[in-house]
Amino acid sequence: MAKALKNKFALVGLGLLAGRYPDRSMRALQTEAARLAIEDAGLSVAQVDGAVDLRLAPGSGDIPSSTDAFPRVLGMPCRMFFQISRGGAAGIMGIVAASKFLEMGAANYVVLACGTKDWSRSRSARASGVTSLNMIEKAGYWGKPFGDLTAVSHHSFFAGRHMYEYGTTAEQLGQIAVASRQWAALNPLAQFRDRPLDIEEYLDSPLVVDPYRLLDMCVVSDGAMAVVMTTAERAADLAKPPVYVMGAGVGEAMERLWWEKANYTRLAVETAKDVAFREADIEIDDVDFAGLYDCFTGEVLFQIEDYGWCGKGEGGPFVADGRIGPKGTLPINTSGGLLSAYHLGELTHLAEAVTQLRHEAGPRQVPDARIGLVSGHGGELLSPGMCSTHASLVLGRA
Repeated sequence: MAKALKNKFALVGLGLLAGRYPDRSMRALQTEAARLAIEDAGLSVAQVDGAVDLRLAPGSGDIPSSTDAFPRVLGMPCRMFFQISRGGAAGIMGIVAASKFLEMGAANYVVLACGTKDWSRSRSARASGVTSLNMIEKAGYWGKPFGDLTAVSHHSFFAGRHMYEYGTTAEQLGQIAVASRQWAALNPLAQFRDRPLDIEEYLDSPLVVDPYRLLDMCVVSDGAMAVVMTTAERAADLAKPPVYVMGAGVGEAMERLWWEKANYTRLAVETAKDVAFREADIEIDDVDFAGLYDCFTGEVLFQIEDYGWCGKGEGGPFVADGRIGPKGTLPINTSGGLLSAYHLGELTHLAEAVTQLRHEAGPRQVPDARIGLVSGHGGELLSPGMCSTHASLVLGRA
């Protein structure tokens, strides 16, 4: 079977803003990230003729206006532009879509960009007396009367079910939080770079929704991220080492009857992984590092099992000895991830993967990193429950 993606397209520019930007709009952040990515690629704005607006809003996402979107602010000569909104899987879906436009010759260089103002919005809401970010109410949603009020509500019962089925412990979930914080200490952009964490502090953190504690939950951030994508042929002549798209796949929880109890201890990894790994022609042992979507600690545990680093139910013991931290044998979420670095959906991990494969990660660099896995986790096709989409992306270095 012919390969649709493997090494035909490459990421050639990266722009990243992570932190707190109360005085800058989301559009301004997104535009600046796109400008930085174009500059990083050694291109001019006039050469970039395609754009993808990525929306990482909670759940299935908001419905944004295209008026004066970031390509217009930059003055790009756009031949194609579209938006993708699928929560934390939008970036990988955007890369797959952009590859088709490049293949058709609809554009020569495509910049994909997203921005977020969640930290500033949360502070503004709190100052006005609102205790949480306003979320778009979805027609037909039936979980709220039963207590499913926020993301931690419906994610927590997956973790609880895993504990019930397999004896997973709070200490084991805590080891994921501790490893993320250890990686964050090596990342100058991480929000918790100067705040070390041990298992005792984790266990002392307050329960939010049993079994999740405060330190099982991801950070809230302002920021933006952008990448420039082009064909492998064009990538060879640009400023930075190309990071090749080797394979990508997407899975949906609706592939199986979601009310079966087995579906509360796994994510929709199987189809996404099978498609991406077949396209990339790799096995799990070929992966040098991974950025696994980590809105909560449990999602990391499920993915370690579902991708096949260990068997189902064995994830707790697998992470208990520091295996996924800086001194371990399986580097996972080397930026600090959503748990300890910054929250730009799976683009947090995409930015880190590009950095690792360029060998530009400094003290957190994975030695001789050649193949990286990025996963995304996003918008609801079904509810209540965890986000139904899972996306896999395999990236490589020549």
